[in-house]
Amino acid sequence: MQLPFPRKKKSLAPAAPQPAPIAVPRMNEAEMAAVYHGKRIGGDFYDFLRVSPHVVLFGLLDVAGRHQENQTIVSAAQKTFRTMGTELFSGDDINESNAMLELSLQLNRTIMQTAGGVRSCPAFVGAYNDLLGTVCYSNAGHTPALLRDHTGITQLPATGLPFGLFSHVTHDAPTAALEAGAALLLVSRGVTEGKCRGEEFGLERVEKALEKATLSNAEQLCGKILDSVEQFMCAPPTHNDVTALALVRLSAAKAASA
Repeated sequence: MQLPFPRKKKSLAPAAPQPAPIAVPRMNEAEMAAVYHGKRIGGDFYDFLRVSPHVVLFGLLDVAGRHQENQTIVSAAQKTFRTMGTELFSGDDINESNAMLELSLQLNRTIMQTAGGVRSCPAFVGAYNDLLGTVCYSNAGHTPALLRDHTGITQLPATGLPFGLFSHVTHDAPTAALEAGAALLLVSRGVTEGKCRGEEFGLERVEKALEKATLSNAEQLCGKILDSVEQFMCAPPTHNDVTALALVRLSAAKAASA
């Protein structure tokens, strides 16, 4: 797995704020990971944050624009994700849906205020409850998340518009259950838009790769998906950021031995 933000050469120009290092919290019956290929080109950004003994926040955002021009927005979004996420989800008796709605509203406002206007930011933000095996989420115009369990693969589509478009936009915050051995996969637009001879990789090929993948390790699952798009393109992706994020709920046997 590559570090989320590679080091850059020294420059005499003022440096844009850089997002904080990302550490994936340990969980009792699940694991998360995120992997990307190549050099940062666009505005993909992911983060993980433990906000209570049994709740971990995670998110995958895609701020419009090139990497060099959107780092201030990315940094501000991460600060809001961490500060407001902790404030909203750390209580003993919280309503996860209401907390997710408020976090989405605050992220939307942060992006617009920092950008000084409209700046589209598709995003998927989730709160994984390690006790219940559930994810309360907001999908702000992002590529649908894919949930694989014994019934097959289910898409978790957008629950609202991308962040950064309207100051008072609202989002729904449904909850999805992950049974033991299930996995939730997120990919950025750079994955689905990878092309070979004018044909896009597409979400359907992501689903097929997920269907064939082993679900015992989150990082390996992310790597498998990104390897699939690179093989399809017959070259390393250079068109956009190419990112995958996975949440795998361990099988009963593996959880017992962890």
